[in-house]
Amino acid sequence: MAIRCHLRADTWTKPFGDASCDDGLARLRSVGTRGDDAVFDRLRGHEQVVFCSDPGSGLQAIIAIHSTALGPALGGTRCRPYPSVQDALDDVLHLSQAMTLKNALAGLDHGGGKAVIIGDPATCKTEPLLRAYGRFVQGLGGRYVTAGDMGISVADLDVVGRESRFVTGRSVVQGGGGDSGVLTAYGVLQGMRAAATHRWGSPSLASRTVGVVGLGKVGHRLAGLLVAEGARVVAVDTDPAAVDRVRVDYPDIELVETAAELLSRPLDVLAPCAAGGLVDASVAATVDTEIICGGANNQLAHPELAQVLAGRGVLYTPDFLVNAGGVIQVADELVGFSADRARSRVDRLYDTTLAVLERAAETGVTPEIAAEGLVTDRIAAVSRLGTIWNRPD
Repeated sequence: MAIRCHLRADTWTKPFGDASCDDGLARLRSVGTRGDDAVFDRLRGHEQVVFCSDPGSGLQAIIAIHSTALGPALGGTRCRPYPSVQDALDDVLHLSQAMTLKNALAGLDHGGGKAVIIGDPATCKTEPLLRAYGRFVQGLGGRYVTAGDMGISVADLDVVGRESRFVTGRSVVQGGGGDSGVLTAYGVLQGMRAAATHRWGSPSLASRTVGVVGLGKVGHRLAGLLVAEGARVVAVDTDPAAVDRVRVDYPDIELVETAAELLSRPLDVLAPCAAGGLVDASVAATVDTEIICGGANNQLAHPELAQVLAGRGVLYTPDFLVNAGGVIQVADELVGFSADRARSRVDRLYDTTLAVLERAAETGVTPEIAAEGLVTDRIAAVSRLGTIWNRPD
């Protein structure tokens, strides 16, 4: 992605002390030491990457700040049992870079950041671990503001927030907006309606066949919104409990056994809403759909697949554009949460998505490149204001 940070990376903090991470860290150290250009190349232009370790609670986490050119980095914390530190680092670097794009396109005064906690969310999220993580977030002094992501709930964020004031996505009783999946799903719907307008001349999804892969907190809500729009929904999830919830809440939705079965169907819209990488080389070359628009992050296994899809006439709406509803919601908490204000800002994703698709068509590039161009323009224009001197208060 053609995004340049406007602050030099200058922090290589002490990595994990846990012996189980030694092998992974040894491989990372092999590319160089502090001040070595290879280290900064490895970190893909990020301003700051922090390895967090608290042996007493078992915390192993990585916080990646990609850019603060537009303001403090904002992005969620993900909890997953990564196979290695290397896998966790790759994920957090990719996700934090995408957050720079997402926040800029959403019109937020925030840069991009992300964090990952290495562990099984079903067992590792003790109060001491979450509070230890909160202290690391607090220690960054506001350069990074966290929220929820895969494996991290609103209740978890309330615990993290006991140690840091730089936590959003908290419960209503704690002054937050609650589950950000609500507006994430709503934003995806707005993006999908914009894609429909661009492709078919109308935002209506009535009678369109939409395949939803993943029925978690975003996919479940998106499926319900699509039913209300009059769409024919085909869905799949590997979690039996998620499938059962949809079967009860939306009995008209057709449920299939596997993602492969769903991807073999002719669709009007494919909505990836589970883990990233669903659209790999095989899917990009064979999927029978006119539009791809979903809530998952990093839906393309490789960026080059955007061109493959475009060559086949598949309209791909960049995930970092259409799934920004959640981050718009959590950013609103920082100024005193208003549900109406946040929802009105998410409504604008329709216009932003349409503008990106039109710019892509006019310039002959993929929607992803068109979106990145808008981000580059905004960062350059706003960052320029730093040259204007203001008298200190």
